[in-house]
Amino acid sequence: MSLLVLSETSLPVTIMTVAAIKGLPMFEPGMSVAGELAVAIDARLPLLHDDDVVVVAQKIVSKAEGRLVRLSDVAVGGEARRIAQETQRDPAYVQLILDESTEILRATVPAIVARHRTGHVLANAGIDASNVAGGDSDTVLLWPLDPDASARRIREDLDQLLGVRPAVVIADSMGRAWRIGTVGAAIGCAGLDVLEDRRGTGKDLFGRTLQATVIAVADGIAAMGVMAMGESDEGTPAAVISGARCWITSGDGPGAASALRPVAEDMFR
Repeated sequence: MSLLVLSETSLPVTIMTVAAIKGLPMFEPGMSVAGELAVAIDARLPLLHDDDVVVVAQKIVSKAEGRLVRLSDVAVGGEARRIAQETQRDPAYVQLILDESTEILRATVPAIVARHRTGHVLANAGIDASNVAGGDSDTVLLWPLDPDASARRIREDLDQLLGVRPAVVIADSMGRAWRIGTVGAAIGCAGLDVLEDRRGTGKDLFGRTLQATVIAVADGIAAMGVMAMGESDEGTPAAVISGARCWITSGDGPGAASALRPVAEDMFR
């Protein structure tokens, strides 16, 4: 799938395009995400540029990093058994959620809402079995240990392989409070402004200075990429976005974790 987005904003962005990358393999532990991306991009897309953004699905990064776990290998504790009974889940699956989280915010039948050890708040600590070989029986997939570090590594490897240094966003689909459905969000980021703070500098149509507007740049880019990639059996777990040059950074930047709201500012605790 390819999307064309036209913008008439005051930003130096007039056209943004996003194209899914076809021809990627089924990833296994030890494979190079950047290496496979380089081969697929070279064969199927125009040249990659330094001011492009490569959006990569979390699943292929996790698979390449060996984050697959067999539930039958998990040692289950008492708390996991208690929560599993309350939420009608496999105790081993619940134990993994506890292991990957710093806090359980809600434990219900629809979802266990957890604060992942990276700081992200999401259902089931991001642990998933869809599009995972063996996921219909015993195998699940965890997030990368450090998604921002993974994004930086992929960016560096693309530079070594292709001689260009695009921004890299690792995206996963997440639900949102008070809304139905999932949307792509950035869990790892390198080479891109994660946020654009317009407070005190931007103005509305009537000249009033913006007081509260902070644009979630990396999440917006992730959402575009995920829309192009698809979320079922498309087999295109990466995309290239062009036209976002005003948000590209020369260095790796602060990473996706910089967009996490501090726990002290959580208004719903």
